[in-house]
Amino acid sequence: MSVDDHAIEHALARGASQQIGQYRLELATGTWWWSSETYRVHGFEPGEVVPTTELVLAHKHPDDRDRVRQILDEARATGEPFSSVHRIMDASGKERYLVIVGQGRRDPVTGMVVELLGYFVDITSTVAAGGEERAHRDIAAAAAGRGPIEQAKGILVATHGVDPDEAFGLLKRASNDKNVRLRDLARVVVDEATRSGADCAERVEALLR
Repeated sequence: MSVDDHAIEHALARGASQQIGQYRLELATGTWWWSSETYRVHGFEPGEVVPTTELVLAHKHPDDRDRVRQILDEARATGEPFSSVHRIMDASGKERYLVIVGQGRRDPVTGMVVELLGYFVDITSTVAAGGEERAHRDIAAAAAGRGPIEQAKGILVATHGVDPDEAFGLLKRASNDKNVRLRDLARVVVDEATRSGADCAERVEALLR
């Protein structure tokens, strides 16, 4: 499946009907953490399997697997934000369309990328409702709206050790205090977090003061 990478760079699902699951990958050990929703997106009950990179790739559609592997390899090396729309075969053999959005977290001392974290978004219902072309339009709309906010939330989860709801609260409070639109503030946070340097957490915190 061919998509415009720029249009989906920060894409996340818009409605409550679409499942959004979180993940975290520790690069040193290869250990994955999945939220309950991520298990269900892949067709499992929470805790039913131990998530591994091999398991993640095994569930990708054969036509998309190499592309997803390359995206993850590049993210490990650079820590830069990444995204992909691709198909998986879930545990029951059902084909689903997913968006994966994520970025790296660097060790504040060494500057090395030590984790990848982000979201899996199940957009199967969008594809079924309007076909692939409509799905791409919806993804582009998400990129112009909630995408940067969700990316910024993910950054605060990594840099501040908070959960997504608390991260959203931090963004909303800073938006109100600074009289800046939430979406615009989120974009600044994402841009600042992706700059080089080992003081990411301090720079992001400065934006929220």
